[in-house]
Amino acid sequence: MDTTVTRQLVADDQRTTITADLFGVYFPLQLEPFVYAMTSRLSEDYGGGYWHFYQLSNGGFYMAPDSDGQFQVVSENGHECFMSADALGITVCLFAYSHLSFGQGDFAETCAQHYHWLREFMFEHDEARDILRAID
Repeated sequence: MDTTVTRQLVADDQRTTITADLFGVYFPLQLEPFVYAMTSRLSEDYGGGYWHFYQLSNGGFYMAPDSDGQFQVVSENGHECFMSADALGITVCLFAYSHLSFGQGDFAETCAQHYHWLREFMFEHDEARDILRAID
């Protein structure tokens, strides 16, 4: 039995539908702005731009900058490293889900579940060690 969590790129014409189904109005009002702000805080190399959206086979979701470059990341806990755009996206989404899960209501519960789903996927990522160190 294969328990590997896989990802699938969300097509451009499905982005609004997918995020609305998963997070409702909270995606554009809370989650997405938090992710962009956290990315700016963690990496001076980040200057905005297009982001890819991914659905995970376990029900999860994350987004990552569209870049082939490396981003220098300096976490609040003192961890410094270079990360791919994909690893940076996973890192900031984990931060966002964790932070937003401490709110009230269904959205907080949704964020808590997405944190666990994304964390499950992250363990198979080539940069899992740096992601874990950054969010610790």
